[in-house]
Amino acid sequence: MAIIVEHDKRRQEILQNALAVFVDEGYENVTFQKIADRCGITRTTLYIYFKNKCEIFSWSIKQLTERIELRLKEIVVEKNISAEAALRETLGVLADECEKNAGVFSVVLYYLLSCKKKGDNPRERVRRRLIRLRHLIDGILIRGIKNGEFKKINVRTTYEMLYSLILSSIFRFSILGDNSIDAIRETLNLAVDGILLRA
Repeated sequence: MAIIVEHDKRRQEILQNALAVFVDEGYENVTFQKIADRCGITRTTLYIYFKNKCEIFSWSIKQLTERIELRLKEIVVEKNISAEAALRETLGVLADECEKNAGVFSVVLYYLLSCKKKGDNPRERVRRRLIRLRHLIDGILIRGIKNGEFKKINVRTTYEMLYSLILSSIFRFSILGDNSIDAIRETLNLAVDGILLRA
């Protein structure tokens, strides 16, 4: 009897397992064999789904960012909450994801540094991954300005401030091993307080 393989499901499982291998081993130490072993498949089977380690890593990160984006979109489209509440919840989710995925972000930072050493442009790689996040936050900011919840702020500058705080959170969790999620949440909420019209 032939075995039916659900290729999409197997691909997702490979990506989830691979991300765990990258966190455990570090980007440089990961091999196709280590990923195949974690997935319980052969290297030959792994090659059916992916060309190389870099492709697996990129798709693993894409899967992670898409999952986060999906959660953020649910917040943004919620009609029954204010722009202020949407922004606070969005930043809270991002802080939680920074804490939860500290190991992943540590590998990502190492990967970006290695790209830079090879002459690639890590800024462009990051920008492509975060463009939808920017649109989501910009949309909340614009809605808040139109609704009279936020001051007439420069949306681009405000996004840059929030983005810098998120990057700082990633650095604190993934590199410094700082687990002060409450301090990070307070800082993000203080930033939101600063753009409120009533502040």
